[in-house]
Amino acid sequence: MIKVVAENFIKSEKVEEFIVLAKQLVQDTRQNDAGCIRYELLQDIKDQQLLTILEEWEDQEALNKHMAAKHFKEAIALFADLVEKPGNINLYKTLV
Repeated sequence: MIKVVAENFIKSEKVEEFIVLAKQLVQDTRQNDAGCIRYELLQDIKDQQLLTILEEWEDQEALNKHMAAKHFKEAIALFADLVEKPGNINLYKTLV
């Protein structure tokens, strides 16, 4: 199992736009991407410009297919103009 924590630091005036686009990505991913166990959008309580996508995938192959999917590529392209600074993207494997 692969888990992904993808942080997004969004421009203050673009937060709502990002949320709309990210919600669509979550919906498209849940409906279309085989091997997706969990895919959700979170907003930091203290910093509303920090939006994080938490993902859980059956394996690396499922994650790779997701990243190659049309809906993912289109969303990432749209996100580029909304981001204030690059965020961390961490991949984890389950040990226990």
